[in-house]
Amino acid sequence: MPKLPRVSGAQALKALQKLGFEKVRQSGSHVIARRGTKGCVIPMHAELKIGTLAGVLRQAEVSAEEFLASL
Repeated sequence: MPKLPRVSGAQALKALQKLGFEKVRQSGSHVIARRGTKGCVIPMHAELKIGTLAGVLRQAEVSAEEFLASL
């Protein structure tokens, strides 16, 4: 697995939207995005920790390679 970069919540959301995810709703500083039946919660922080980003990608069932290509 390639090393994940440090990105903001907005950058992560934009990359996931390129992969077909749609912003469903926002509750506070967390955005819920969905693609088909798969969804994920993206914290809208200035910088996501690597473990948090890995968890978001795991929820979304997106590989690190796919994510990096969409950045």
